[in-house]
Amino acid sequence: MDRVIIFDTTLRDGEQAPGASLNPAEKLEIAHALSDLGVDIIEAGFPVSSKGELESVKQIARAVKNSVVCSLARAVKEDIDAAAEGIKPAKRGRIHVFLATSKIHMQYKLKKAGDEIMRLAVESVKYARKFCDDLEFSPEDASRSDQAFLFRVVEAVINAGATTVNIPDTVGYAEPQEYGNLIGALKANVPNIDQAIISVHCHNDLGLAVANSLSAIRNGARQVECTINGIGERAGNASMEEIVMSIKTRKDIFSDLETNIKSNQIYKVSRLVSKLTGFVVAPNKAIVGANAFRHESGIHQDGVLKERTTYEIIKPQDVGVFGSGLVLGKHSGRHALNERLKELGFHLSHEQIDKVSVRFKELADKKKNIFDDDLISIVEDEIKLIKPLWRLEGFQVTSGTHISPSAEVKLKYRHKSLSGKSSGDGPVDACFKAIDKVTGVKGELQDYRIEAVTKGKDALGEVILKLKAKGRVVTARGSSTDIIEASVRAYITALNKIESL
Repeated sequence: MDRVIIFDTTLRDGEQAPGASLNPAEKLEIAHALSDLGVDIIEAGFPVSSKGELESVKQIARAVKNSVVCSLARAVKEDIDAAAEGIKPAKRGRIHVFLATSKIHMQYKLKKAGDEIMRLAVESVKYARKFCDDLEFSPEDASRSDQAFLFRVVEAVINAGATTVNIPDTVGYAEPQEYGNLIGALKANVPNIDQAIISVHCHNDLGLAVANSLSAIRNGARQVECTINGIGERAGNASMEEIVMSIKTRKDIFSDLETNIKSNQIYKVSRLVSKLTGFVVAPNKAIVGANAFRHESGIHQDGVLKERTTYEIIKPQDVGVFGSGLVLGKHSGRHALNERLKELGFHLSHEQIDKVSVRFKELADKKKNIFDDDLISIVEDEIKLIKPLWRLEGFQVTSGTHISPSAEVKLKYRHKSLSGKSSGDGPVDACFKAIDKVTGVKGELQDYRIEAVTKGKDALGEVILKLKAKGRVVTARGSSTDIIEASVRAYITALNKIESL
């Protein structure tokens, strides 16, 4: 079997999506999840962009052992120095250098002629090879570049020491047959192409990122650059889960190909990235959307009950989607809870189990049926990546048809209990204003959404909000059967995130 290398850029290109900023602890948690998923190469960041980004890449490089840790650099010595510094602690590191080769980029962005681009490309690769043997070069906007010039650049950087050449469809302009043909043309026209791995990096501006990536693989590319849930600049990147499951499902086409991805962890990692970035996965999203394995039509339901493959080409369990049957109740013990969480892919410390167990018991007293999604939401809500400065002790609201909404919120700050009262446009607004009084931090709500985690009148509700305070913007979640409580929890989590930055 031949292997397609999975290069994940969720922490670099994915994080560049507006509103998807992650703190170092969140990036590290995602990096661990990607490594456990079986990702071959994790692009951890763009170290020259800030001191914080450099330290985050270093932290990931120190912690991740099973994946190659990669850092990005422009074809500039300062960038390459920072990239080399970032991956220095890594067991296996890679430097990824990029330089645009399309006429439009050379003329308007770089203001350089072809000969100068060729010189810079070769010099940057030679310089980066002083720090790292694993060197990737990307001719940015390759799909819109003059092919003869692109072939010359690729040949030159391979001669200079590039071990992987990436062919980006930077603005999502390519069409599958055209893009596949470009990969075939590289193999036919670059004399030393067999000395490097051909990689592809596709964007989704025309909705073709996955199709283009698969076409490239069919034509000889053996590394694909992608992100969890397809997040990224503008319309996003190629979706890892769609590429991986296409290769796994269509063995009639990809019979001799495989990846190292443990597909039964896909859904869990998708949820994690969605939670930390605040980017909700669309219900109709392939592979990981809420409706991906649901059947509403009576004809479809009848077919699936008789034979699953009539309307399902992928088993839900193959991507880690579990049935929503009852697994635990209020009489279940800590051991049973821990075992079920392990089955769902969570390995928690004793202290974390204690916190989750308390929330589980509270929820079990309110709900008759506890579902897997309830458990996942509790874990995601309780196992915070930051040490909370503020903790919720309790709240009380007064609201009604002819009553001005008011709220009292009690918080614990270190070892002190503090409370605040306020009125508002509604009970949630009153709670937020009361929290602002207690904390002394004025928060500006920029986004607020409610989702039902499970079905039924007693469904666990999840609130996702985006809060601006102290010049920072963060995304946070909170869950409860009481949507006001979920809102309060999300708001407090956001404030704790801001205080930790």
